Amino acid sequence: MGRTYTTAQGDMWDSIAYQQLGSISYTDMLMRQNLKYNDIYIFPAGIVLNLPDVDASTGSTADTLPPWKQVAG
Repeated sequence: MGRTYTTAQGDMWDSIAYQQLGSISYTDMLMRQNLKYNDIYIFPAGIVLNLPDVDASTGSTADTLPPWKQVAG
């Protein structure tokens, strides 16, 4: 069974990705792993999320922006 994280009141997708996976760059992966909660922006306490497996060799660095923060063009 994969790793899980139980939310605390006020958690957000990017903060969970940073704290649990090491980078906000994993936010998209985290959201895809938990599609039924994608309508939640700020979590209440007690939601159990599945954490994706991340490979450090192919992962992102902390200074890489997630797709919604990248400038198009």
